[in-house]
Amino acid sequence: MNVGRGTLGVIAGVLMVVLATVGHVLSPPAFDPPPMSASPQFRDLPPQPAAEARPVTRTDRFRTETLLVPAQNETLKATIRTPLSPGRHPAMVFVQGSGSGDGGEFTQQAEWLARAGVVTLAYDKRTVGYSFRSRDFGLLADDALRMLKVLRGRPDVDPARAGLWGVSEGGWVVPIAAERDPQAAFVVLVSSPNVSPLRQVAWALNEQLLRLHAPTGVRDLLTRAMGGVGFDFLRYDGAPALRGITQPVLALYGTDDPSIPFVESTEALTGALAEGGNTDYTIRFLAGADHAMRIRGGRFAADYLPTLVNWMKDLPRTARPPVAIAGATPVQRFEAADVPAAPWWGDSTFLWLALCLAAVGYVAAPVTEMVVRLRGRDLRLQARVEVNVQLWPAIRRRLRRMAWTGLGELAAVLAFITLIVLFSVNQAGAWPAVQAGWLVVRLLAILMLVQTVTTFAAVIGGLRDGWEPTLWQRSVLAGVLGGTALLLLTAAYYGLFAFPW
Repeated sequence: MNVGRGTLGVIAGVLMVVLATVGHVLSPPAFDPPPMSASPQFRDLPPQPAAEARPVTRTDRFRTETLLVPAQNETLKATIRTPLSPGRHPAMVFVQGSGSGDGGEFTQQAEWLARAGVVTLAYDKRTVGYSFRSRDFGLLADDALRMLKVLRGRPDVDPARAGLWGVSEGGWVVPIAAERDPQAAFVVLVSSPNVSPLRQVAWALNEQLLRLHAPTGVRDLLTRAMGGVGFDFLRYDGAPALRGITQPVLALYGTDDPSIPFVESTEALTGALAEGGNTDYTIRFLAGADHAMRIRGGRFAADYLPTLVNWMKDLPRTARPPVAIAGATPVQRFEAADVPAAPWWGDSTFLWLALCLAAVGYVAAPVTEMVVRLRGRDLRLQARVEVNVQLWPAIRRRLRRMAWTGLGELAAVLAFITLIVLFSVNQAGAWPAVQAGWLVVRLLAILMLVQTVTTFAAVIGGLRDGWEPTLWQRSVLAGVLGGTALLLLTAAYYGLFAFPW
């Protein structure tokens, strides 16, 4: 008995509505950050005093030294650049942002500072105890303090003017180190989030997707995935460490930074310092600067390095400026909100379990067929009646297409997420690519649903026409249909069948 295409289309449409409903009911609450209502002081900032960014004389020659510094469970390579001019100099340790990397990323800044009379130390980030899933900011702070101790012991460094500089994730590390070592002379925070890592990442994700003009469903997919991630460090609260800072603080933010909620970060910083009784802070917003203090990923913002050097060299006079917060007026459109926690069935563990079970189901089909062939049994001879020979090849072709479509959907989702990440860095021409990528992901999900309906109808029709599947054929059917069903439910949870389309 054959089922008409119209009937199959209606069945597929009904199933899509059911899956959309299941995805809506079983998903966590929607992530919908409210518009940001900044306090009055951020609506019209005074300009940065010109003297703070005055030109810096950079005539010093410098030398570069490399050494190995013992750390907890690891030895880290450090690179020191020191001016050749006589006397003791101010000094600074570079503390990296997130991800693995070496101190070479600071070469341009370090050489600029060395020519301006500042000793710098940049070191390779640890690989033991730091990973994508797990990181200990206290352990990273210990590394930074070990480097600061190296600088203080040098004859060309003035220990009373040796401090810490941290960028991005380093903004969670440096305050811990400064609180542990009150002898650190100063703290420089560049693009420091000061909210929890989860709120920072969620804000950055929302901001990037808005800039990319991505569909709402893209945000839903990614935030639902984030809500199921069980990384403890994402809930880290940096406020206690900020309250413990007693040193002068210089915080620099770019007004074109899509990675951190800079207004809320500033409010969190000033609030924590006030609670700790520290009024020695300088906060400056640099027009057009991005997360790395560069202009569209190119040269450094003109005032960045001069402001840094002048502030360091003029301490303690610059510790408490006449205007604490100044510069270009920042505009933060949305608040940094927490991603709703996923229900237990949306946890990453269950996601991987579903994907593994689907993979087992897909692999079971060719493996079972191969085993039967190796045992010398022609598949056609296993058919008990002629209808088996007629029906099975067509059903098998449908099953293979289903498996390839399921695998294609997984590959498309991974490629689409990679695309979002890449365009978050360089957004030129991103809008058409994001729209096209999202369309491919959703069309593959619908194709997978349609193939499931048509294959199931073919199986039911064959059974009614007298098909008697063998044991291995039943195993193949269960594996591929069951695996695809798991993928369909997973796609429903992540909103791939949601409306509006």
